[in-house]
Amino acid sequence: MTGKGAGMFADRVDAGRQLAAALAGQRDEPLLVLALPRGGVPVGYEVARALGAPLDVILVRKIGAPGQPELAIGAVVDGSPPQLLLNDRLVAATGATPEHVAAEEARQIREIARRRQLYRGDRPLPEIRGRTVIVVDDGVATGATMRVALRALARSGATRVIVAVPVAPADALRDIGAEADAVVCLGTPEPFHAVGLYYRDFEQVSDAEVTRILARANAGNG
Repeated sequence: MTGKGAGMFADRVDAGRQLAAALAGQRDEPLLVLALPRGGVPVGYEVARALGAPLDVILVRKIGAPGQPELAIGAVVDGSPPQLLLNDRLVAATGATPEHVAAEEARQIREIARRRQLYRGDRPLPEIRGRTVIVVDDGVATGATMRVALRALARSGATRVIVAVPVAPADALRDIGAEADAVVCLGTPEPFHAVGLYYRDFEQVSDAEVTRILARANAGNG
Protein backbone atom coordinates (compact mmCIF):
# COMPACT_ATOMS: atom_id res chain seq x y z
CA MET A 1 0.00 0.00 0.00
CA THR A 2 1.15 3.51 -0.70
CA GLY A 3 0.11 7.01 0.23
CA LYS A 4 -0.37 8.33 -3.29
CA GLY A 5 -2.66 11.29 -3.75
CA ALA A 6 -5.06 12.92 -6.18
CA GLY A 7 -4.89 11.91 -9.83
CA MET A 8 -2.92 8.75 -9.11
CA PHE A 9 -4.68 6.83 -11.93
CA ALA A 10 -5.30 7.98 -15.48
CA ASP A 11 -8.59 6.05 -15.63
CA ARG A 12 -10.10 2.70 -14.65
CA VAL A 13 -8.15 0.84 -17.32
CA ASP A 14 -4.89 2.19 -15.92
CA ALA A 15 -5.98 1.29 -12.39
CA GLY A 16 -6.87 -2.24 -13.50
CA ARG A 17 -3.51 -2.76 -15.17
CA GLN A 18 -1.68 -1.57 -12.08
CA LEU A 19 -3.77 -3.89 -9.90
CA ALA A 20 -3.10 -6.79 -12.26
CA ALA A 21 0.64 -6.25 -11.89
CA ALA A 22 0.27 -6.33 -8.10
CA LEU A 23 -1.70 -9.59 -8.37
CA ALA A 24 0.67 -11.35 -10.79
CA GLY A 25 1.66 -13.89 -8.14
CA GLN A 26 -1.86 -15.37 -8.19
CA ARG A 27 -1.69 -16.39 -11.85
CA ASP A 28 -1.03 -20.10 -11.23
CA GLU A 29 -4.14 -20.59 -9.06
CA PRO A 30 -7.67 -21.48 -10.30
CA LEU A 31 -9.06 -17.95 -10.38
CA LEU A 32 -12.34 -16.11 -10.77
CA VAL A 33 -12.54 -12.31 -10.90
CA LEU A 34 -15.80 -10.83 -9.62
CA ALA A 35 -16.27 -7.12 -10.25
CA LEU A 36 -18.66 -4.77 -8.49
CA PRO A 37 -20.68 -2.95 -11.16
CA ARG A 38 -20.61 -0.61 -12.61
CA GLY A 39 -17.27 1.09 -11.94
CA GLY A 40 -15.46 -2.07 -10.92
CA VAL A 41 -16.08 -3.83 -14.23
CA PRO A 42 -13.49 -2.00 -16.40
CA VAL A 43 -10.97 -2.46 -13.59
CA GLY A 44 -11.86 -6.12 -13.18
CA TYR A 45 -11.61 -6.75 -16.91
CA GLU A 46 -7.97 -5.67 -16.95
CA VAL A 47 -7.21 -7.85 -13.93
CA ALA A 48 -8.97 -10.88 -15.41
CA ARG A 49 -7.33 -10.44 -18.81
CA ALA A 50 -3.83 -10.17 -17.34
CA LEU A 51 -4.31 -13.18 -15.08
CA GLY A 52 -6.07 -15.34 -17.68
CA ALA A 53 -9.11 -15.61 -15.41
CA PRO A 54 -12.86 -15.56 -16.11
CA LEU A 55 -14.73 -12.37 -15.25
CA ASP A 56 -18.21 -11.98 -13.83
CA VAL A 57 -20.06 -9.59 -11.53
CA ILE A 58 -21.25 -9.72 -7.95
CA LEU A 59 -24.37 -7.62 -7.64
CA VAL A 60 -24.38 -5.39 -4.57
CA ARG A 61 -26.29 -2.15 -4.04
CA LYS A 62 -25.70 0.32 -1.28
CA ILE A 63 -28.44 1.55 1.05
CA GLY A 64 -28.26 5.34 1.00
CA ALA A 65 -28.78 7.64 3.96
CA PRO A 66 -31.90 9.82 4.14
CA GLY A 67 -31.25 12.91 2.02
CA GLN A 68 -27.70 11.69 1.26
CA PRO A 69 -28.09 8.84 -1.24
CA GLU A 70 -24.33 8.67 -1.89
CA LEU A 71 -23.58 7.96 1.78
CA ALA A 72 -23.82 4.19 2.28
CA ILE A 73 -25.37 3.21 5.59
CA GLY A 74 -25.43 -0.40 4.43
CA ALA A 75 -25.72 -2.60 1.38
CA VAL A 76 -27.70 -5.51 -0.03
CA VAL A 77 -26.22 -8.35 -2.10
CA ASP A 78 -27.87 -10.62 -4.65
CA GLY A 79 -28.76 -14.09 -3.44
CA SER A 80 -31.55 -16.44 -2.38
CA PRO A 81 -32.53 -14.60 -0.29
CA PRO A 82 -30.68 -11.29 -0.71
CA GLN A 83 -28.48 -10.35 2.27
CA LEU A 84 -28.56 -6.98 4.01
CA LEU A 85 -25.67 -5.46 5.97
CA LEU A 86 -26.15 -2.24 7.93
CA ASN A 87 -23.63 0.06 9.57
CA ASP A 88 -25.43 0.63 12.86
CA ARG A 89 -23.31 3.67 13.69
CA LEU A 90 -24.21 5.41 10.43
CA VAL A 91 -27.85 4.36 10.66
CA ALA A 92 -28.06 6.08 14.04
CA ALA A 93 -26.01 9.11 13.00
CA THR A 94 -28.14 9.80 9.91
CA GLY A 95 -31.48 9.16 11.60
CA ALA A 96 -32.42 6.42 9.15
CA THR A 97 -35.68 4.84 10.26
CA PRO A 98 -36.60 1.16 9.82
CA GLU A 99 -39.13 2.31 7.22
CA HIS A 100 -36.42 4.13 5.25
CA VAL A 101 -34.14 1.09 5.36
CA ALA A 102 -36.93 -1.28 4.27
CA ALA A 103 -37.96 0.97 1.38
CA GLU A 104 -34.35 1.38 0.22
CA GLU A 105 -33.72 -2.35 0.51
CA ALA A 106 -36.76 -3.16 -1.64
CA ARG A 107 -35.75 -0.57 -4.24
CA GLN A 108 -32.20 -1.88 -4.46
CA ILE A 109 -33.35 -5.51 -4.72
CA ARG A 110 -35.43 -4.49 -7.75
CA GLU A 111 -32.37 -2.81 -9.26
CA ILE A 112 -30.26 -5.92 -8.62
CA ALA A 113 -32.83 -8.04 -10.48
CA ARG A 114 -32.79 -5.61 -13.41
CA ARG A 115 -29.01 -5.67 -13.61
CA ARG A 116 -28.83 -9.45 -13.25
CA GLN A 117 -31.01 -9.88 -16.32
CA LEU A 118 -29.21 -7.17 -18.26
CA TYR A 119 -25.65 -8.23 -17.47
CA ARG A 120 -25.96 -12.00 -17.27
CA GLY A 121 -29.17 -12.88 -19.10
CA ASP A 122 -29.46 -16.67 -19.29
CA ARG A 123 -25.78 -17.25 -18.60
CA PRO A 124 -25.38 -19.42 -15.47
CA LEU A 125 -23.74 -18.19 -12.31
CA PRO A 126 -19.98 -18.79 -12.30
CA GLU A 127 -18.58 -21.75 -10.38
CA ILE A 128 -16.97 -20.39 -7.22
CA ARG A 129 -16.23 -23.53 -5.22
CA GLY A 130 -12.56 -24.49 -5.26
CA ARG A 131 -11.38 -21.22 -6.79
CA THR A 132 -9.51 -18.21 -5.51
CA VAL A 133 -11.95 -15.34 -5.98
CA ILE A 134 -10.62 -11.83 -6.57
CA VAL A 135 -13.25 -9.18 -5.80
CA VAL A 136 -12.53 -5.94 -7.65
CA ASP A 137 -13.93 -2.42 -7.45
CA ASP A 138 -12.67 0.95 -8.66
CA GLY A 139 -12.22 2.11 -5.08
CA VAL A 140 -13.65 1.93 -1.58
CA ALA A 141 -15.15 4.74 0.50
CA THR A 142 -16.98 3.33 3.55
CA GLY A 143 -16.44 -0.33 2.62
CA ALA A 144 -20.09 -1.29 3.21
CA THR A 145 -20.64 -2.54 -0.33
CA MET A 146 -17.47 -4.62 -0.34
CA ARG A 147 -18.11 -6.10 3.09
CA VAL A 148 -21.58 -7.35 2.20
CA ALA A 149 -20.13 -8.94 -0.94
CA LEU A 150 -17.53 -10.70 1.20
CA ARG A 151 -20.14 -12.00 3.60
CA ALA A 152 -22.06 -13.50 0.70
CA LEU A 153 -18.90 -15.15 -0.60
CA ALA A 154 -18.01 -16.55 2.83
CA ARG A 155 -20.47 -19.41 2.27
CA SER A 156 -19.63 -19.94 -1.40
CA GLY A 157 -16.93 -22.58 -1.06
CA ALA A 158 -14.18 -20.36 -2.48
CA THR A 159 -10.66 -21.51 -1.61
CA ARG A 160 -9.61 -17.92 -0.87
CA VAL A 161 -11.16 -14.49 -1.29
CA ILE A 162 -8.88 -11.59 -2.21
CA VAL A 163 -10.07 -7.98 -2.32
CA ALA A 164 -8.32 -5.87 -4.96
CA VAL A 165 -8.97 -2.13 -5.17
CA PRO A 166 -6.91 0.77 -6.48
CA VAL A 167 -7.60 3.15 -3.60
CA ALA A 168 -9.29 3.13 -0.19
CA PRO A 169 -9.09 4.73 3.26
CA ALA A 170 -7.03 2.80 5.77
CA ASP A 171 -9.86 2.36 8.28
CA ALA A 172 -12.18 0.82 5.68
CA LEU A 173 -9.40 -1.54 4.60
CA ARG A 174 -8.98 -2.75 8.17
CA ASP A 175 -12.68 -3.67 8.31
CA ILE A 176 -12.50 -5.36 4.91
CA GLY A 177 -9.34 -7.22 5.87
CA ALA A 178 -11.18 -8.86 8.75
CA GLU A 179 -13.51 -10.55 6.24
CA ALA A 180 -11.12 -11.35 3.37
CA ASP A 181 -8.16 -13.70 3.14
CA ALA A 182 -6.03 -10.96 1.60
CA VAL A 183 -6.35 -7.33 0.51
CA VAL A 184 -4.42 -5.66 -2.31
CA CYS A 185 -4.73 -1.88 -2.42
CA LEU A 186 -2.46 0.46 -4.37
CA GLY A 187 -3.11 3.63 -2.41
CA THR A 188 -4.40 4.68 1.01
CA PRO A 189 -4.28 8.49 0.97
CA GLU A 190 -4.80 10.38 4.20
CA PRO A 191 -6.99 12.30 4.53
CA PHE A 192 -9.20 10.32 2.18
CA HIS A 193 -11.54 12.12 -0.21
CA ALA A 194 -14.04 10.84 -2.78
CA VAL A 195 -12.78 7.91 -4.87
CA GLY A 196 -13.16 9.88 -8.11
CA LEU A 197 -10.59 12.45 -7.03
CA TYR A 198 -7.85 9.84 -7.37
CA TYR A 199 -8.59 9.41 -11.09
CA ARG A 200 -7.87 11.93 -13.81
CA ASP A 201 -10.77 10.42 -15.81
CA PHE A 202 -13.62 9.06 -13.69
CA GLU A 203 -16.46 9.21 -16.18
CA GLN A 204 -19.52 7.23 -15.15
CA VAL A 205 -19.68 3.67 -16.50
CA SER A 206 -22.93 2.85 -18.31
CA ASP A 207 -24.93 -0.37 -18.30
CA ALA A 208 -24.13 -0.68 -22.00
CA GLU A 209 -20.39 -0.55 -21.29
CA VAL A 210 -20.69 -3.17 -18.54
CA THR A 211 -22.63 -5.47 -20.87
CA ARG A 212 -20.09 -4.96 -23.64
CA ILE A 213 -17.11 -5.68 -21.37
CA LEU A 214 -18.69 -8.84 -19.96
CA ALA A 215 -19.54 -10.07 -23.46
CA ARG A 216 -15.95 -9.46 -24.56
CA ALA A 217 -14.59 -11.29 -21.51
CA ASN A 218 -16.89 -14.28 -22.02
CA ALA A 219 -16.06 -14.46 -25.72
CA GLY A 220 -12.39 -14.72 -24.83
CA ASN A 221 -11.51 -11.75 -27.01
CA GLY A 222 -9.70 -9.85 -24.26
